[in-house]
Amino acid sequence: MERRDFFRKSFLAAITLGTVSESLSAGILDFNVPYEFQGDQELKLHKIDGIEFTEIKMRYPRQVGKNSIKPIHGFGPTMTVATLKTDKGASGWGQLRSNLKDSKDAFEVIKGRSVTDFFATEKGIIDNSAKTFDIPFHDLAGQILHKPVYKLLGKETPETAKCYSGMIYFDDLELPDKTAGLDKILEECQFDINYGYRQLKAKIGRGNKWLPGEEGLKRDIEVTKLIAKNFPNIEILVDGNDGFTPDGIMDYLKGIGNIPLFWVEEPFVETIEKYRILRDWAKNNGHVKYFADGEANPDMNLLAQLEDLKLIDVCLCDIMGYGFTPWRNLMPILKQKKILASPHNWGDFLKTVYTVQFVGGYGNTATIEGVTCLSDDVDFGDYKLANGKYTPSNAPGFGLKLLK
Repeated sequence: MERRDFFRKSFLAAITLGTVSESLSAGILDFNVPYEFQGDQELKLHKIDGIEFTEIKMRYPRQVGKNSIKPIHGFGPTMTVATLKTDKGASGWGQLRSNLKDSKDAFEVIKGRSVTDFFATEKGIIDNSAKTFDIPFHDLAGQILHKPVYKLLGKETPETAKCYSGMIYFDDLELPDKTAGLDKILEECQFDINYGYRQLKAKIGRGNKWLPGEEGLKRDIEVTKLIAKNFPNIEILVDGNDGFTPDGIMDYLKGIGNIPLFWVEEPFVETIEKYRILRDWAKNNGHVKYFADGEANPDMNLLAQLEDLKLIDVCLCDIMGYGFTPWRNLMPILKQKKILASPHNWGDFLKTVYTVQFVGGYGNTATIEGVTCLSDDVDFGDYKLANGKYTPSNAPGFGLKLLK
């Protein structure tokens, strides 16, 4: 058995992206069916013949603190990205969907093969063995065809959506007294508004782990009221990270009174019963525009039921954890159901960029999660945040340059 065939069979046995038996709601292709898009003849001429793995560092503009379940998030991640190269001198790079070892094994499968053996512009990844290179293949196709990703997705003029700052965590708890802590929250909100955001997402659920329950609830309410009072023209989103019960989140909503919320995200570990209790109450109480869920280890069949029952309004699956190609296949289903999208991006600005391009091609998005980052290792190109929206770069692929 050739080494490449060995790796291919081993890799396919170890990693499953999807089969025909899975729910359509997962937005997954059947990789058992050969696929070739006749419009990709230029891509077909390129064979994968090299790869580079590079470690890069992202820096947040400030330390990011706790949420309802996790400790301090720190100053930004270090990650490994991959650059795929072809025999004709083209290259494309991006984050990986698998760990480094599995990604190295996956390269042994794709090496020497045509781009179109693994990728089609109208679908994305078409072979499970290339799953980890979902982003690099999209970038590579854009580079070869001289098109930004949103044009690969079918839009000549990109769609845009609102973009919120996802960085208002429990930083008030890191300072020695309450007044200084609340001032810290206001300082962070002002920084993000000056940066260009017109929506702010505040973490709630301090009583789940870090403060006694009643005290934590009071602080959540106080912080929300403080943001609303000081920034009346800013839309507020809140995120419980599954730190509440239905009664707990309803107590919070009662506590903030008539403050309008753009959305409530992940109030509790989702079930149909819990969401029915909350949504029945919310029909006549509170001022919540959307309920959003599906970020944390989503059960796609349960998520589909919540959508079908109109118990949630926005689907939050992660742009990398769930995947760019699965999102491409999921979006038409969400549109049919009249459910909005907002791929989860927390972690780094690269994910925000990927989502900005995705939304540019598909629209149907409530808002985009902005993760403000600086980096000496990446040129972020011409992505600009203006009036609370990011406009996609028109440069080929994702419009990013790797500087290392």
